[in-house]
Amino acid sequence: MSALLAMRGIGKAFLGVQVLSAVNLTVSRGEVHALVGENGAGKSTLMKILAGVHTADAGTVELDGRAVAFTHPAAAQKAGVASVFQEFNLLPELTVAENVHLGHEPRRRGGIDRKAMNEATAAALADLGVDDLAPTAKVGTLSVAHQQITEIAKALSQGADLICMDEPTAALADAEVALLYRLVVRLRERGVAVLYVSHRLREIFDLCDRITILKDGRLVDSVATADITPDELVTRMVGRRIEAQFPPRLPGTETGDVRLRIEGGGNDYVDGIDLEVRAGEIVGLAGLQGSGRTEIAEAVFGITPFTRGTVAVDGRPVRLSRPRKAIAAGIALVTEDRKAQGLALHQSVKANARMVLDANARVHSRQRLGRIEGLLSSLDLVARGDDQEVQFLSGGNQQKVVVAKWLAAEPGVIVLDEPTRGIDVGAKHKLYSVIRSLAAEGLAVLLIASELIEVIGLADRIAVLHDGRIAGELPGGSTEQEVMAYATGRRSGPSDAEGSEPE
Repeated sequence: MSALLAMRGIGKAFLGVQVLSAVNLTVSRGEVHALVGENGAGKSTLMKILAGVHTADAGTVELDGRAVAFTHPAAAQKAGVASVFQEFNLLPELTVAENVHLGHEPRRRGGIDRKAMNEATAAALADLGVDDLAPTAKVGTLSVAHQQITEIAKALSQGADLICMDEPTAALADAEVALLYRLVVRLRERGVAVLYVSHRLREIFDLCDRITILKDGRLVDSVATADITPDELVTRMVGRRIEAQFPPRLPGTETGDVRLRIEGGGNDYVDGIDLEVRAGEIVGLAGLQGSGRTEIAEAVFGITPFTRGTVAVDGRPVRLSRPRKAIAAGIALVTEDRKAQGLALHQSVKANARMVLDANARVHSRQRLGRIEGLLSSLDLVARGDDQEVQFLSGGNQQKVVVAKWLAAEPGVIVLDEPTRGIDVGAKHKLYSVIRSLAAEGLAVLLIASELIEVIGLADRIAVLHDGRIAGELPGGSTEQEVMAYATGRRSGPSDAEGSEPE
């Protein structure tokens, strides 16, 4: 593979703060190259220099052996560098074809040749192996995955030799992630280079040929993926070895009485749910996408209530018909999409942390308001102050604010739906410690995570879902094979306390 991109000695400072120092990055044609590091490592700044959003203070950039210095994103695009950020650069009111060819539409007789434009878009999508996306579909009606495909097709139509992808699977379902995998492989086969930024180690080891590691704005190493293990990669990213990755139960953590009991719970999405979570206990919900994990969380919190069965909190029967009743019963829900459902991004840390109290008279009190500052401190929140807008915090610190707003209401049961989604490995480790602390304080914790290793590493018990039902229960620390045997329907029945191998 010939060298396509060479960034050498890149430096960048903002307001006197050095965010990149002497960073080197080389990407070859037809290579999928991972760029990894904790939040604040400098990944985004390096990507934006390459995309023409920022200008480097020091260093050089060569593209295909020619020195370049992009001062505007349009210049980067014209040179063959395309960036697919988490916030797509698409016009929702236009069609797929119109977005793909925006600014370089085929012309005929002085006007846009829409037939040629649609045919060219269909051919480009077919070349990517996509057969379920119509060129005439309005982008605003598309799924996140299909919008991402549109961005990639748009980049290729502009002659991109290098496509930079920033957390491309952050908002994708499992089936959509598989589609992205196929697209990345197709791009590699075409000789297009892909610079891939992700916190998900499995994707990096599945897809990427090489890995460049940044820490604190400096280059740590650039290695072939085959020459490093996931544990070694984590150690180099965070600058320390994370023994066993997950912290053990804290000393003094005791399993107490049942705080949440569901018997025969069911609605249009799940059925026959029997589940208990005790004080001081972390119970994990595992299963494939669509198995019913989030649906149970939403039923417990009254978003899509159970229409069958009973629920009791601390031994008292409750009817959780809407979220306010769940909050009054002592239930908290940390949703999987913190930006859309968990935070008011343009409001301050303090305003977000008191949001649940302000919105619910039944849990509002002067005493609870007074605890907020201590809660934020106990969660090791890193912020300029409690007046800082949460949009400017890292993903891990945003998640701590979400947790703090619920802890302020002093719940007895906390449901964590994908609590580490979109945050780096160092922040994940800190959040794992927070979850252990919640259990040590006597909360009942119901944990949902797509990363199966998180459920296995943190949960005391694991309830495995398949097709809306609990297929089996396993002890914490069970193997992925044991969990997947239930999740895929290859095994069902009573809990397997002995943790024997699946048939």
